Amino acid sequence: MSEKILLVGGGGREDAVARRLSESGVQIYAYLKNRNPSIISLSKDYRIGSENQADSIVEFAVKNMVDLAFIGPDPVLETSLVEDLLKKGIKVASPVRSAARIETSKKFMRELLREYRIDGNLEFAHFSRPDDVRDFLKKNSGKEFAIKPLGLTGGKGVKVMGVHLSGVSEALSYASSVIEKDGSVILEERVTGEEFSQQVFTDGKRVCPMPVVQDYKRADEGDLGPNTGGMGSISDASHTLPFLSSNARERSIEIMKDVANALRDGGNEFRGILYGQFMDTAEGIRVIEINARFADPESINVLHLLDDDFAGILNEIAEGDLRNSVRFRKSATVLKYVVPEGYGYSPKPSVLNISFSDNDSRRFIYYAAVSGDLTRVEQSTSRSLAVIGEGADIEMANSHCEENLKMVSGKFHVRHDIGTRAMIEAKMAKRF
Repeated sequence: MSEKILLVGGGGREDAVARRLSESGVQIYAYLKNRNPSIISLSKDYRIGSENQADSIVEFAVKNMVDLAFIGPDPVLETSLVEDLLKKGIKVASPVRSAARIETSKKFMRELLREYRIDGNLEFAHFSRPDDVRDFLKKNSGKEFAIKPLGLTGGKGVKVMGVHLSGVSEALSYASSVIEKDGSVILEERVTGEEFSQQVFTDGKRVCPMPVVQDYKRADEGDLGPNTGGMGSISDASHTLPFLSSNARERSIEIMKDVANALRDGGNEFRGILYGQFMDTAEGIRVIEINARFADPESINVLHLLDDDFAGILNEIAEGDLRNSVRFRKSATVLKYVVPEGYGYSPKPSVLNISFSDNDSRRFIYYAAVSGDLTRVEQSTSRSLAVIGEGADIEMANSHCEENLKMVSGKFHVRHDIGTRAMIEAKMAKRF
């Protein structure tokens, strides 16, 4: 098995990866853009630099004679890094650029689902001229659409008619601005229901599912305010969620298998983590997005529950020989991100202090876009700390999460409503 592993990325997602790798007993070599104190404390060596500088990362990996690499941030998958590492004889448990297009090009993803007749696809249209968007919206008067840039948006570039855009004129204006910036835009039919994330490990042939997670992107309680990268997330001990339809997880896993097979059949074999964002609707499961890496924050929930050797899993993925199942504890989790005051609007970073309640408590706090040490961190304008609670059910996990939040002091914002009984009961009442 690989004993030296390169980890690219310095956020909360990558801290969760580093924790599991550390438990596997491997040496971690981290390349990150911020001085994440947790990742650095777990690493044999590290380098601070731009995560999009493939040459520098490859040089760091070769210098340290790493055996295997794992890439966290999605923008890095648009670079040549994976191919460059493979050329140096370094195994990689992340997808090559052509396979990562399942995330980096929404047009590629939609057309793949259509070509292989994969369930759950949405009606969509792709445009490069504002006049064509105007004609399309006029032809489809009365219908609502999600308007998306074709490439990566960090969870913040999508705007939906009837939610973020009040009418056709605002929709056309936003679509036109995307075309002006990127050269094209994609419009997808708007669907409503409960959104959820299904992540899987895959070696290109086999697919091993993780527990279902639901994340919350809106900045303010009650799911109000602007979209963010994610304010928190929940999972249940059943590995599905109580307010989803009975076959939602099973159907989403089948779709993920079909996507992996379609990529392989099209000459773009995918090795790494596939993450599907789905909508559970009255008409069935619909695919919102397919992504080429761990979700953030949803990856922290599932990695926190992982009961298998993570380094071993990554080796099997890289070698194209993944086992048929991966074990996760049958517990619920509730995660809440500590963010700067004004996050999503005009962030005001400050200093946070962390006081661990006992020797075991550090495992409930994951460090994200911060610098400093394990007990005192400086916030950036992005997310700071992911605080998680684990319990027999979501309500108990939420109680533990709130208790763990007491270890953090300073000026910050957090959504306390995530995972509460009131939130779950409101979702249950809306079930179709």
